Amino acid sequence: MNKPKKVALLTAGGLAPCLSSAIGSLIERYTEIDPTIEIICYRSGYKGLLLGDSYTVTPEIRAQASLLHGFGGSPIGNSRVKLTNVNDCIKRGLVTEGQDPQKVAADQLIKDGVDILHTIGGDDTNTAAADLAAFLANNDYGLTVIGLPKTVDNDVFPIKQSLGAWTAAEQGARYFWNVVAENNANPRMLIVHEVMGRNCGWLTAATAVEYRKLLAKTAWLPELGLSRDSYEVHGVFIPEMAIDLNAEATRLRAVMDTVDCVNIFVSEGAGVEAIVAEMQAKGQDVPRDAFGHLKLDAINPGKWFGEQFAAMIGAEKTLVQKSGYFARASAANSDDIRLIKSCADLAVECALRRESGVIGHDEDQHGILRAIEFPRIKGGKPFDLNTPWFTDVLTDIGQAKGNKIDVSH
Repeated sequence: MNKPKKVALLTAGGLAPCLSSAIGSLIERYTEIDPTIEIICYRSGYKGLLLGDSYTVTPEIRAQASLLHGFGGSPIGNSRVKLTNVNDCIKRGLVTEGQDPQKVAADQLIKDGVDILHTIGGDDTNTAAADLAAFLANNDYGLTVIGLPKTVDNDVFPIKQSLGAWTAAEQGARYFWNVVAENNANPRMLIVHEVMGRNCGWLTAATAVEYRKLLAKTAWLPELGLSRDSYEVHGVFIPEMAIDLNAEATRLRAVMDTVDCVNIFVSEGAGVEAIVAEMQAKGQDVPRDAFGHLKLDAINPGKWFGEQFAAMIGAEKTLVQKSGYFARASAANSDDIRLIKSCADLAVECALRRESGVIGHDEDQHGILRAIEFPRIKGGKPFDLNTPWFTDVLTDIGQAKGNKIDVSH
């Protein structure tokens, strides 16, 4: 076994409730297996790698690594850097004109004496890791790259469950529990809960399920106006659905007339095509990030849905609230910590045998936890509208499912 002498960790992309715990789990496992293996952490993801900016994991840090399980965010910092987007890297001062960011990153790893690079991130992070791993292999650098899958959207092919997604759903439900009490602050109140999920509605659906679990555990006092009906989820709208606004408005107006409020959950990626078309028709700029993704905070789907439905259902006041930053920066819950630890343990095993890939339960291989080959990793995995726990929610609230999409890949 060609034992690594030095490993490096980095986190990248947006936050998820797993980053701090994943860092802690990797440090703990390496310390258990062989404390002589050196560890560094690149500051702010691929930015730190390009600039050679890193933390050294000291014996004192190793001894207290368990503290990281109690924190959200990423203590070592994140950034959105695409190594193959040369112009963006130059513009941001990460490389100079004429330099190849992948070569700069590879050379920095060699300069730092790194044998193993652990990347913790979503599909963008791990596709960037795949590009870097291919570059390292094609140019005989002799380094191994191992990814851990982070995304609250839970939308990475072919990974069954991404780290942090369970916690994000639970935290989004907690967030809305307070927001929904605004239903009695004004007659005919429309409350829109916008949940993260660019292409995939899993998180919105799962958040609705977790929220309804809270409703089921609550005692109500309808004789004084405190009824579950006014706290209920009345509509769920996700990217995979064909949404008939007129039909839904008719259904929701009946709810409003009966309950005096309407509460809907909306994925940030729901209805985006219609919103973008509307913006372009007005000659407005549609902003994108370094990876070419639409900047959804500028498009603001929650506001758009609120405006569409408010007039159609006769709302007197509309409140749009976004749980994304609250949910994604949370510390991991117990279910996610178990998943994180199992993935981190396997990541270290793979490091010891120099096996590259992204650690996850492989849906194409009977759900086995393994190092999934980088070329098979891609984002945008849609949520299956036929998932039983989701169809149960729609049945309970009387909402049509919409057209089923093709969930094969």
